[in-house]
Amino acid sequence: MDAQVRSEEKFSKLSIAYEGKEEGEYVCSTIDKIISKYEIQPETYTCKISDKKDVVVIEYQDDMDRVAGEVFEEIIKTLNITTCD
Repeated sequence: MDAQVRSEEKFSKLSIAYEGKEEGEYVCSTIDKIISKYEIQPETYTCKISDKKDVVVIEYQDDMDRVAGEVFEEIIKTLNITTCD
């Protein structure tokens, strides 16, 4: 799995690339469990980036309290992602 974070004033986005159906199901179910614990809810979507890899994107808009960082950190730790650009 690969991850990338982008952040601006009130906007934060975490993208996680994964390979295969099993890994995708694990990533998406983990994300769903974690974001359901928080009051602020993101927009999420998936897209194909190659024949083998897909990416799930989690976007927070109008994140005045900067909750996204906490959510992203929990997701990254739970998925054992060691490198995040």
